[in-house]
Amino acid sequence: MTQHTSGNTTTAPSTATAHQDHVTWFRNSSPYINAHRGRTFVVMISGEAVEEPGFDHIIHDLALLNSLGIRLVLVHGARPQISARLAARGIDSRFERHTRITDSAALECALDAVGAVRLRVEGLFSMGLANSPMHNASIQVVSGNFVIAKPVGVRDGFDYQHTGEVRRVQVEAIQRQLEIGNVVLLSPIGCSPTGELFNMNSEEVASTTAIALKADKIIYLGEDTGVEDAEGKLVREISPQEAGQLLAKEVITNPNTERQLTAACHAASNGVARAHLVNFREDGALLRELFTRDGCGTLVTRETYENIRGAYIEDVGGILELIRPLEEAGILVRRSRELLEAEIKRFTIIERDGMVIGCAALYPFSDGESGELACVAVHNDYRSSQRGHKLLAFIEKRARSQGMRSLYVLSTQTTHWFREQGFEPVSVDELPGERKSMYNYQRNSKVFRKAL
Repeated sequence: MTQHTSGNTTTAPSTATAHQDHVTWFRNSSPYINAHRGRTFVVMISGEAVEEPGFDHIIHDLALLNSLGIRLVLVHGARPQISARLAARGIDSRFERHTRITDSAALECALDAVGAVRLRVEGLFSMGLANSPMHNASIQVVSGNFVIAKPVGVRDGFDYQHTGEVRRVQVEAIQRQLEIGNVVLLSPIGCSPTGELFNMNSEEVASTTAIALKADKIIYLGEDTGVEDAEGKLVREISPQEAGQLLAKEVITNPNTERQLTAACHAASNGVARAHLVNFREDGALLRELFTRDGCGTLVTRETYENIRGAYIEDVGGILELIRPLEEAGILVRRSRELLEAEIKRFTIIERDGMVIGCAALYPFSDGESGELACVAVHNDYRSSQRGHKLLAFIEKRARSQGMRSLYVLSTQTTHWFREQGFEPVSVDELPGERKSMYNYQRNSKVFRKAL
């Protein structure tokens, strides 16, 4: 059936495909919805993001996170807004080491700018028009003196005057608001015990708060997609140590991204499991980063996002889902759930954020000097990143540790790949006795052997 609208032709199948894509995405996001519920996320929104035309979409996405049971602490910046107010008064902005020197005039501009940004954020969270993403959201945004400040003082001969840094975070007060479902909004203005006000670095406020709250994630919404390496390629995952090396080499040219990466490293090195750098200009980037397996920005973490390990009984379902298409295509021999459960200790998997994306099995022969490599599979979306090579290297190391000196493999459709990995063709008669007796002549698999 074909529908005609305003001279354009739209086919029903394309609509059905779009609907199916939506259903598939929503189903694939369900593990993350379950995993994130009840977690505490600190989200730092740069002042540049606030000025973006699509800023209301960011608020809608944050409201969605709140509705999914995520405990949100937002930290907003106001750097460009402060600079604009200073410029309007004919006052030059003064920075040292990327930190603003806040004199009395600059503090007045900072208070004005921060107040305006905070009220705008609160206003957007209060929207509730019908047929809008915020309809019936009824989100309470709470601001207050949750961050206690202290003066930076004089450093390297520069008096930073009313520029401050975090002295203490009122953790219990913030937790009380999160427990009743409120969104906590922190500004880069802190109060001191003496009643003074200080202009603070919003990246530092975010990282220090995340550490104090023992947050599960900290997310920086900035101008760049993430962190790029020396070749200009987006770095999907990086450790704090690796990020420190990039910062030392001055590869990152955007000072805002440099500040965010520095703060992300500080958080990741002090107990925050994951720190994300995401581009606020990319519509829906926050949701893609949190609810898809590969995300769309840069993840800073001390944990291993993807690792190779021995399989557990809990991995059987993931292995079955991975190998089923290859079994249906005749590439792999069919294995039942019961067989997999019985042989699970033979398997090695590649796990990526909780998903099995690769597997292989090692079956020792009775001679104690050889074994069979079997059930080698890598998810179709991850076959171009040397993961098969990593699996093979892991299995070979495991075989050597068990005293094996040679490895056999039987294959029908991936013979060239095994040849490229150093396996040599041999006859069926050269298989060890017990394996030769089990050879399936109907499959007519090619036999290969590799010396270890």
